[in-house]
Parts: sequence; C-alpha cells; structure tokens
Amino acid sequence: MLTNEKMRERDLKHIWHPCSQMKDYETLPFIPIKSGKGAYLNDFDGNIYLDAISSWWVNIFGHSNPYINEKIKEQLETLEHVIFAGFTHESGVRLAERLVALTPQKLQKVFFADNGSSAIEIALKMSFQYYKNQGEVRDVFISLENSYHGETMGALAVGDVALYKEIYGEILIKTVQAKSPALVSEEEALNSMETLFKKHEGKISAVVIEPLVQCAGSMAMYDATYITKLRTLCDTYGVFLIADEIAVGFGRTGTMFACEQANVTPDFMCLSKGITGGYLPLSCVLTTHDVYQAFYCDYSEGKSFLDSHSYTGNALACSAANATLDIFESENIIKNNKIKIDMLTTLTERFKALPNVKEVRQRGFIVAIELQGYAPEKRIGLEIYQYALSHEVLLRPLGNVVYFMPPYIMSEEELQKMTDVAYDAIKSLNR
Repeated sequence: MLTNEKMRERDLKHIWHPCSQMKDYETLPFIPIKSGKGAYLNDFDGNIYLDAISSWWVNIFGHSNPYINEKIKEQLETLEHVIFAGFTHESGVRLAERLVALTPQKLQKVFFADNGSSAIEIALKMSFQYYKNQGEVRDVFISLENSYHGETMGALAVGDVALYKEIYGEILIKTVQAKSPALVSEEEALNSMETLFKKHEGKISAVVIEPLVQCAGSMAMYDATYITKLRTLCDTYGVFLIADEIAVGFGRTGTMFACEQANVTPDFMCLSKGITGGYLPLSCVLTTHDVYQAFYCDYSEGKSFLDSHSYTGNALACSAANATLDIFESENIIKNNKIKIDMLTTLTERFKALPNVKEVRQRGFIVAIELQGYAPEKRIGLEIYQYALSHEVLLRPLGNVVYFMPPYIMSEEELQKMTDVAYDAIKSLNR
C-alpha cells in the first residue's frame, strides 16, 4: 500500500522540485497527492487539503471537473496532437475564434505556445521583430518595478523580483524599470514612465505590465486608471503595450480580463494559467492585424516569425480550454463570481483589526493580507503554510503576504473555512 512516506522516498531519489530549496525537504516533508476533487486535494495517508491557491493559480474550476474531464476524453478519441506548422485542427480553430470574440476588438490574431513564460517571450520577440522588419532596431524593453513575467531568460529579464532574477543578471537582456503604481502614486509612476520614454525615444520596443495585480510581487495592486493613462502614453511615443494577463485573466480580477477595467486594448495580450482550467499546459499571445501584417510577406524576404514549440496548439489542451470557456458561458461565472467576491470582502474584514496585519487588499478573486513586524529570515510564511496544512488548508504565502486565490467553485462554507484557518494562523504567530 502506498503511503506518503513511501512516495516521498521514491520522489527524492530522482526529482528536483521547482521553486524549492531541496534541503528544506529534510525537515519539511512535501505532500504526495493521490487525487483531487472539487476544491480539495487528497494525500496517500487519507488527509485532505482545501486548495486556497488553485494550485499555483491555474485550477479555476477545481480538480477533476466532470465537464472538462468529459471534453478531454472526447478529444482523446479523435486527435491528441498534431504539428501546428502546416496543419491545424478544429479545437484550436474554435478556441482562437472564441478568444478573439472575448478580448478587445483590435486583437484579431492568436499565436499559441505552451506556458506563460513562452507567451511573454513571444510578445517580446514579436514587438522587437516588428520594428526590425521595418529597418529599426529597438532594443529597449520597459517593465515595472516589482514585476514578474516568468522564468525563461527574456521573461526573467523584464521582471524585477530579485529573488528570481538577480543571480542571472550578467546573462540577461538589458531592460529598464519604471516605478510601479502599486508602490508609488499613480502620478509618480506615470512620470517615471514618461521620463524613460523620453530618454530612450526611438529605441523602445514595448512596455510590459501585469494589469492591476503584480502577483509574484507580493500581490501588490493598483488602479485601472494607470493602465488607461499608460495606453495614452504608449500611443503618444509610439511604443507597444504588452498586457501580461497570465495570472489575472479569466475572471480572476472580477472581469474576464483585467484590461477591461481600464477600457484599453493592448498591442499584445498574453494568456495562460486558467485558460485550460488547470488541466494542461497552454498559452497564447493575441495581437493586432497591424502587427500580423508586418510579418506577412514572401518567405524570401526573411520577415517570417519563426518561433515554434513542439506542443504548440496541442489538441487536448485546446479542448480543455474550450471546455473552460463553455463553463464560463453556461454558468455565467463572471456575474456569479461577484457574489463570492463580496463574501471574501466580508470574510477578510476582521483581519484588519489584527495588530500584526499591515494591510488587507483585494482585486476581485484575489485577496492579500500583508503582515508587519517580521524580518524576512524568520520565514513567517513558512509557519503559516505549516499551520494551515495541519488544519487541512493549502496556503502558500509570498514572504510576509498571505493571499487567497481560490477556485471559483468554492462554496460559502469552504471560503469561511479558508479564511478562518488563515485568521487563526496569523493570530498564533509569535512576534
């Protein structure tokens, strides 16, 4: 009979886990998961865990969703995968049509990849090559301080979280960061951006932002008005705007896409994570007809966009994504989520009275509780993680920030349990 301990022994012989110091696992055993259903995960020893973070923000409709299961099985009987260069399939075509219909009107073209970092790489490369195809070399990219856009080299370069980026500084493309509206006033952030536009005028390919929430940057949040004004600045100086909606898209901030709240159309929109309901890796970049036309030529002209991934447009992943969009439509998720978003607001109000809580902030289905009075080396987040696991809840704090990013299927009782455990965990901390 398999147990947690037996699975750990087998795992540690060969597996190097992501975002981990493997030595930690000598004293902090990881949890082998046997199965998942709804908002819960089950281990091999019979313990259950309420998944308050949607398993790294992807399982927006929980685990083993019956409808998504059914649609993947149907696709499996027809086509699992086919090369996407020179070929296509119905699941991919249908998904592209639906994404174009859901996103801002000017976004008419869809380029598929297989993970969020790759989507960012594609947007960076497209924006650079757009100008290169017209005889310009624009080798500067601007992002925001405290931003995170992925772990591949280009995506890492435009990020600004030292924990992930600093060690690779010597081998990254050079980028510049403007002040973040999540950390300074909107006016100061915009002035910082315009200063960089003037300093590097004619050399900037694109600005890349995470709309509304800098997720890996401790869930720092800002208002949609910044994005609206940034769009105007980008237009004034002739700079592309890349919207990294990988974490915040598909209803997470309360609207289908965060950019809707700013009423803007980015030149590139990067999507992943919740796109397949957490089932399979898939990402895409949506862009405009104008960008597409800059690459449309006879092959001999050398202007083609040659980025490729073996699993581009994977049929099973596309079927999962179509099933996810079906659920959004049939269950009116965006409208119904507003009720649960309001519940979360009410349930987290009491955290503000705790003396070790600095701030409670929320954008839609994301709530962050920032703690104060703890040095980083105390690893307060780890204490909360362990406390929550012992009370059947999966939380994964970002340093001193406890956050909730739950599946949309959570019931009122489950939301209550999630916040109760987090509240008790924070109260139990020794300062």
